[in-house]
Amino acid sequence: MPTVLIIGASRGIGLEFVRQYLIEGWEVHATLRTPDSHLPLKGVSGNLHLHRLDVRYSDQIRNLANTFLNHPIDVLIHNAGVSKSSGGAKEIMKINSEAPIELATALLDAVAQSAQKKIVLMTSQMGARGGSTAKLDPYGESKAQLNDHFRSLVSAWSEKKIRAIVMHPGWVRTDMGGPSAPLSVEESVRGMMDVIRNLSLQQHGSFLTWRGDTHPW
Repeated sequence: MPTVLIIGASRGIGLEFVRQYLIEGWEVHATLRTPDSHLPLKGVSGNLHLHRLDVRYSDQIRNLANTFLNHPIDVLIHNAGVSKSSGGAKEIMKINSEAPIELATALLDAVAQSAQKKIVLMTSQMGARGGSTAKLDPYGESKAQLNDHFRSLVSAWSEKKIRAIVMHPGWVRTDMGGPSAPLSVEESVRGMMDVIRNLSLQQHGSFLTWRGDTHPW
């Protein structure tokens, strides 16, 4: 039974990843900030394990990594992110840019020990610099810096035969995306799971969309 770890699974895209991977029969591990929370999974059962994690805190990231010292992770999906924060731009950067890299690094060996060896970090088309000299807003800048950090590590991660990508999930109808977004959560996650399923070593280090298209940096 393959194993997936989904970081940030309380609602929206993360919750839908949990639902669809359970339906496919995976062993699913999911993180929530509130340890006693229960995911609203109607009519879905399976091998689900919940873990406490607030990605702002390095000690919690270390504790989670220790949980998987002898437990390989086939697919690691880092979905936790914010568009606004009471802590301002600094906290947005911590959550969206720094935490995904810190967490992926902490869990790198657990992923490398698995059969599939896949890492997916959620980014956004709003973090694509695209040669523009225009200043990005705090959310876009946080995703751009995530992309920059990711690209700096690609070579080292490839030595472990890991297939890692950053992925744009599309403009999705979630709390963050808003009700006017054209894409449903279900459609976005189905598309991303297809991309993850077929991810090749040649795609390691890529910036892909939920359809599997290459997105410009």
